[in-house]
Amino acid sequence: MVRRPVAWIVTVVLLAEALGIAALNWFMATAVDRQHMSLAGLDPDRMSMSARVGAVVFGLYFALCALVALLVAVRNRPPAGLGRVLLVSAAVVHALLGAVLWGLSGWPAFVYMVAVLALIVLLLMTYDHTDGVAAQGGGDASGPGPQEGPEPEHREDDTPAAGPVIPPTPTTP
Repeated sequence: MVRRPVAWIVTVVLLAEALGIAALNWFMATAVDRQHMSLAGLDPDRMSMSARVGAVVFGLYFALCALVALLVAVRNRPPAGLGRVLLVSAAVVHALLGAVLWGLSGWPAFVYMVAVLALIVLLLMTYDHTDGVAAQGGGDASGPGPQEGPEPEHREDDTPAAGPVIPPTPTTP
């Protein structure tokens, strides 16, 4: 059972990233503001304000992703709806940042981003359909699945006869 420990690890890592990204952006805003830096004629006050807004936005984004991972760890249920979308978007962000960091910072930063990406993907992929059915009381996870009905009869030559055909359940509304 690797699901809960992975969810806890993802929670801690994303919360640390939320604090780290927010602190880094806030530090850059302070440095730009105190040194009156300008990039291609941009107003230093606007640059520092946008860095502070970025600190708040990205810090809250990663904190919200950490909250989703925390809820997954506590409830032992797969993320659904907006939570799943947030975790997928966090995985995409880590993939893109890993690709950028390979060129800018080298392989240690790339390896870190890929490791976080792998943890998020593992969190998303360890919950399969039968776990959701078992969590809702629709059967046990070790059973044959959601298929119900009488057992197919066996022929004399020990090959099962054709049982009832159950159409697949649609997955989208």
